[in-house]
Amino acid sequence: MGGDLGPAEVVAGVKLAQKRDPQLDPITLVGDQALLEPLIQEAGLSLGPNLSIFHASEVVTMDDKPLMALKKKKDSSMVRAIELVKNGDASVLVSCGNTGALMAGGTLRLRMMEGVNRPALAAVIPRQGGHFILIDAGANPEAKPEHLVHNAILGSHYCRVMLGVAAPRVGLMTIGTEDGKGNALITETNEQLRRIGDIINYVGPIEGFQVFTDHVDVVVCDGFVGNIMLKSWESLVKFFSGMLREELQANPLRAAGAVLAKGAFTALKERINPERYGGAPLLGVRGNILKAHGSSNARAISSAIHAARAIIKADMNLCIEADIARANEILSGPPPAPTF
Repeated sequence: MGGDLGPAEVVAGVKLAQKRDPQLDPITLVGDQALLEPLIQEAGLSLGPNLSIFHASEVVTMDDKPLMALKKKKDSSMVRAIELVKNGDASVLVSCGNTGALMAGGTLRLRMMEGVNRPALAAVIPRQGGHFILIDAGANPEAKPEHLVHNAILGSHYCRVMLGVAAPRVGLMTIGTEDGKGNALITETNEQLRRIGDIINYVGPIEGFQVFTDHVDVVVCDGFVGNIMLKSWESLVKFFSGMLREELQANPLRAAGAVLAKGAFTALKERINPERYGGAPLLGVRGNILKAHGSSNARAISSAIHAARAIIKADMNLCIEADIARANEILSGPPPAPTF
C-alpha cells in the first residue's frame, strides 16, 4: 500500500508473476480490502487459493518516522505483513514501502538470527560477464568489523541462491589494495575475513574500478558506502540511457543506424535494468523480507516475487546460521601468531 505508484501497480506485478509461473506459491496481498478487491477484478484476477487479501486499515507512508509508525499504526499493511511472517503464515514479505520502517519492523518484530548483530540489505547489480551482490546496500550505515564479516557470509549465501555461484569470490570495498590503505574499520575487517577463509572465498580488498569487472561476486561494505554506490549506479544507468537516446536521435542517419542495432540496444537495456531483480533482501533476521524500490513498477514487483520464491526454496537461513556460528567461534579465539 505504501509504494510510490500505489496498490494498482502491485496488483499488476502479481499478475505478471503468476503469468510467468502458473505454479507460483500462494500470494497474500496485505492492505485495504475495499481498495484491493476492485483492482484485482480490473486486472482480470480472482481471489482463491493462489491469491488472497489480508485486510489492514492503515498505511505507513514514506514520510512517517519508522519507530513512531510501528508504534502508532499497528493495523498498517506493513506491520500486519511482518506479523504474517513472524507467525509462519507467510514465508517472505515483499514490500516497496518505507525502508526505515521495514528495517526497524523486521529487526524488532522478527529479531536477529543467532550470532548476527545487525541486518544487511543485499542488492544484485550487473557487471562484466554477469552480476555481483552488493552488501550492505543501506540497512546499517555505521558498521563494526564483525558486522562486515557477517555481511560477507550473508552475501555469499545469497549469491549462491540468486546467481548460482558455487564458491562466490568476496571482496572488501576500500580505497586501495596496498597495505595500509583504508581506515581502521577496513584494516581490522580485512584481518578477520582472512581468518575465516574456510567459510568464505575471500579474495581481499578491492577498489572501485574493480567492482564492475569480473573480479568478485560479492562486494562487502557498510550501509553508508553501499547505499551511495547503489543509487549512483542506478542514476548512471538512467543518465547514459537518456544521453544515448539523445545522440541516436540527433540526425536521420544516426536514427537509421539505431534501428539496425535495435537488438543490441534491447539486450544491453535488459542486462543493466534495475527492474530485473526487483529488490534487496534484508538478511540476518529470523524470517525473510525483500525490500523493493519505492518506485517499483509492475515488472520490478514481479521480479521481487520470483526472488522471494528462490529464497523460500533454498532454505537459506539455516545454512547462514551455521556459518555465522563457525565464524564467531573462530574470531572469538586468539589471532594467529604473525609470520616473518
